Amino acid sequence: MVLDKLRAKFHLRRELVRAGLAEFTGTFLLCLIGLSVVAQKVLPRPEVNEFIGVNVGFGIAIVFGVAVSAKLSGGHINPAVSLAFLSIGQISVVQFIVYFIAQFFGAFLGAAVVYGVYNDAINVFDGGVRVIGGAKDTAGIFASYPAPHLGLVNGFFDQLIATAVFVFLIAHIVDKRNSYPTWLQPILVGTAFVGIGAAFGYNCGYPVNPARDFGPRLFTAIFYGSGVFTKWFWVPIVGPFVGAVIGIWLYYFFIGFHTPQDAEEKYVVLTGNQELKPLTSKDSA
Repeated sequence: MVLDKLRAKFHLRRELVRAGLAEFTGTFLLCLIGLSVVAQKVLPRPEVNEFIGVNVGFGIAIVFGVAVSAKLSGGHINPAVSLAFLSIGQISVVQFIVYFIAQFFGAFLGAAVVYGVYNDAINVFDGGVRVIGGAKDTAGIFASYPAPHLGLVNGFFDQLIATAVFVFLIAHIVDKRNSYPTWLQPILVGTAFVGIGAAFGYNCGYPVNPARDFGPRLFTAIFYGSGVFTKWFWVPIVGPFVGAVIGIWLYYFFIGFHTPQDAEEKYVVLTGNQELKPLTSKDSA
């Protein structure tokens, strides 16, 4: 297995060096997320985090989206996450393609249902004239659009960093050496996403998921027109893909390759679905 070979090669033998690397990484995450939350309190008017309910709501959606699909697919629900696991050999290219198509159509249909449920409310809000941007904007319900201050380069970097942090945390949660029980993993992933939203929502609404952004965007083109495909639309697609691969490999090089196996109970990640299952004493022998 690719990760096992790399672990043997890059595992740090000195306990003090491993501990120092772990403290560096943990403190970096503390400041990266925590100070970003503070920035979002200070910079925007009104304060972005007055709308913490959006962050919590998306976090809960992640919890149950992962939970209901985890036993069958691993609960990626995000092609950037799937690409990250492909890069470490946890899923095959065929699985990635199937996951990507399914995720896209799931997002597209989800947007269609939301549009149907809130159609009357949207009509009252915008007078029946579908608007992209401005005071009567409703396109932003479905896909991400950058804040006025945000340029493409900064936006790409925003999506790269936010997704890298998110996938870094996912990699930690599902790493067999950390022995998180399967029932807890969706909750932790959802909690991680709340943190991402609280830290990185100001610039463009933290899509960090190519399917979640492109599927609904394509749906809205039916009612809002081709204007939904602004020069921005590629950023929440490419940025998360790049960030996810960077994030998962940063986890393994900074933490995963150096984490000792729990001596009391061992877990194995099944190729293709990342489901953690206890090994028997016979299996571990």
